[in-house]
Amino acid sequence: MSDEKHDAQEVKEILNVVSTEIPKLLESISATLFKPENAEQLGKSVAQFYKQMKDAGMDDQQAYRLTQEFMENFSIGGMLGTIVKGRPWDNSNDDIGREIDKKVKEKIKKHMDDEDDD
Repeated sequence: MSDEKHDAQEVKEILNVVSTEIPKLLESISATLFKPENAEQLGKSVAQFYKQMKDAGMDDQQAYRLTQEFMENFSIGGMLGTIVKGRPWDNSNDDIGREIDKKVKEKIKKHMDDEDDD
């Protein structure tokens, strides 16, 4: 078999596997994510995340925006987007991490300034 025919056959086999396995994988992920108990836990996690953003001193708009980003990381589209971009899971929250770090530092500085005033 010529190299071109061999390469074409390999591509055909790969696409065949992808076309059958990816839908199975997505179905499995969907079934896991959308179980009622998982949905309830996700709701609690999102509410807790929002509360923590507010407790860290963020205004409603900042907390809402970051909570939206947090929720997107749990959607199938968000997960696939992260995979396609080739970014590792733990780096997908860079904006959130920077914003949290900034607010925590502000809160610590304020706390230390308040102690110095006493």
